Amino acid sequence: MYQYEYPRPALTVDIVLFAMYQQQLQVLLIKRADAPFVGKWALPGGFVDMDETIDKAARRELEEETGLTKVFLEQLYTFGAVNRDPRDRVVSVAHFALINRDNHQIKSGSDASDAKWFDFDKIPKKLAFDHKQILKVAIERMRGKIRYQPIGFELLPKKFTLSQLQSFYETVLDRELDKRNFRKKILRMGLLDPLEEREKSASGRPAQLYKFNRKKYNQLQRQGFHFEI
Repeated sequence: MYQYEYPRPALTVDIVLFAMYQQQLQVLLIKRADAPFVGKWALPGGFVDMDETIDKAARRELEEETGLTKVFLEQLYTFGAVNRDPRDRVVSVAHFALINRDNHQIKSGSDASDAKWFDFDKIPKKLAFDHKQILKVAIERMRGKIRYQPIGFELLPKKFTLSQLQSFYETVLDRELDKRNFRKKILRMGLLDPLEEREKSASGRPAQLYKFNRKKYNQLQRQGFHFEI
């Protein structure tokens, strides 16, 4: 086998995992059990094996450190600052993932001593490696992407009210939306199926429940439809 005579960088993956809980945007962090940064909070991730793709490595590391499988996962950005990892010259391909917390159980494992959800505005000031920078890029990407792709429905329950949907967008975008205009725009797209159910826990008149029709969205997308909030 041919071997290079000069040093080469190692390759890792890091995953920013978003969820919504009680109208708060949250991020999952793991507490490192191994050096470097023992005991510090960090994003789930690890080294890419020689026989696997980057996507496969990201999903493997996510499962090993959190127990999560079958989640929405997408490449975010490549971080390659020379001194980002004290162990070696390491380049990381960051990903972001979206889940509904009600449908997934988190369990720490591998080189993580703990796994915990943090409200996005209450994340520890210091994280391992350059993970603060990765988080900043991830939230900027998601804020842009949810406006032109319906990825936000990955974070919501399968059945939701229009108020819950608007609250989600306001939380992620960090600004208020006009109620009348928002509902008019989202309903005009024809992507929400009204259900023969209403919100049971609401006070006063129960609100109509809806479900996102992904099949219809995929069909419309092939015809040139553009989702936009």
